[in-house]
Amino acid sequence: MRGAIRSCLMHGIAVKSAVLNRVSVASPVLRSSLFPRYESAQPQPTRMEEHGFESTKIADILKAKGKGADGSWLWCTMDDSVYEAVKSMTQHNVGALVVVKSGDQKSLAGIITERDYLRKIIIQGRSSKSTKVGDIMTEENKLITVTPDTKVLQAMQLMTENRIRHIPVVADKGMIGMVSIGDVVRAVVSEHREELNRLNAFIQGGY
Repeated sequence: MRGAIRSCLMHGIAVKSAVLNRVSVASPVLRSSLFPRYESAQPQPTRMEEHGFESTKIADILKAKGKGADGSWLWCTMDDSVYEAVKSMTQHNVGALVVVKSGDQKSLAGIITERDYLRKIIIQGRSSKSTKVGDIMTEENKLITVTPDTKVLQAMQLMTENRIRHIPVVADKGMIGMVSIGDVVRAVVSEHREELNRLNAFIQGGY
């Protein structure tokens, strides 16, 4: 997954570099207006954030996912059985559930994932029906979170560096949603597609 993400990021930069090496733009002002996010024709992997991702934030991902992503994410409580939590994941085809404190859906307690189930229930031979979610979840103080204003590339880096596939989104009033590595990758691909469309329109005389 990490290699695929790196390839995705570098592909867009390589395409823009190849095009710009073959196109001569007489006016620096015109060049700037056509490629406002592109400062150099040479790829700079260590500064990817400056090449097209600075305007895309986690808030944009939540908005794209629809109303259901804002405040109505899938969740369970600390007192639910692991069996019920895994059943819910299966029914909704997701790999993680937010865990909230009993009686308060906005009060984040932690997160439970398929990985928790495999490592702490299956491998250890424990019963999912008699074990509570609170016994195996990743607790709140150990969670890695982002805010609506976090840039997509920063979220991607957090997820790949910490080997996690889901990350809660929190704001001043508590948790407002959750995004997956799939959501982040789709945002990156969409960003590249927009940049390539602009390059294509320029080549064909659309500008």
